[in-house]
Amino acid sequence: MRRAVAADAEAVAEVYLRSYDAALPTVVRAHTDDAVRAYIRDAVVPQRETWVAEADGVVVGLMVLADEEISQLYLHPDWRGRGIGDRFVTLAKERAPGGLSLWTFQVNKPAHRFYERHGFRAVEHTDGSGNEEREPDVRYEWRP
Repeated sequence: MRRAVAADAEAVAEVYLRSYDAALPTVVRAHTDDAVRAYIRDAVVPQRETWVAEADGVVVGLMVLADEEISQLYLHPDWRGRGIGDRFVTLAKERAPGGLSLWTFQVNKPAHRFYERHGFRAVEHTDGSGNEEREPDVRYEWRP
């Protein structure tokens, strides 16, 4: 695991797109593939604390931290269940030892199980009116 650099932006975007589509097939993305790629290239990688996981020199996962929030955590579908997400959460807890929060969609039950296994608890459910996808979501928190 390492901090992302500008040259990683394309690979980061591809992991995001493949992961989102595999994990959330019923959730309509609010932006086109090209818009996602541009956003990751122009805003996420250069302006946010973006981490990547690599295997054999290929980006297979990403995590974006915003202070005490995990704003994004996505793994290439072929790399789920191999401990990469666990390592990302451990890193996030090290970077924000006072606590963390995150949002995930209510339909993403595997994500709920994953975060709950790491000590997060659901603290808020919404009808989705506050997110771009208009998809009901849930906010999780972890406190040491």
